[in-house]
Amino acid sequence: MLPSICPSCQSQLKVKSLVCESCHTEVSGLYDLPLLAQLQPSEQDFIVKFVKSSGSLKEMAKELSLSYPTVRNLLNDIISKIDDYEK
Repeated sequence: MLPSICPSCQSQLKVKSLVCESCHTEVSGLYDLPLLAQLQPSEQDFIVKFVKSSGSLKEMAKELSLSYPTVRNLLNDIISKIDDYEK
């Protein structure tokens, strides 16, 4: 899993370089992480399950063995985080 938070100061990390494993070309710069990569692994997993369930919170609640309101709150928390990242 790609780290997104600095272990020393808890600031958002940025990508400095990318390397092609095939030809070893390297691209350097200072790039923001994609929005979804900035979320915690558990939040990314939630989003994958959400998409696979066609966005059905009822199905998500059943799969996660949680109540519908709990799943709705988890989704609201992720939405709020995404809104904050987009500012």
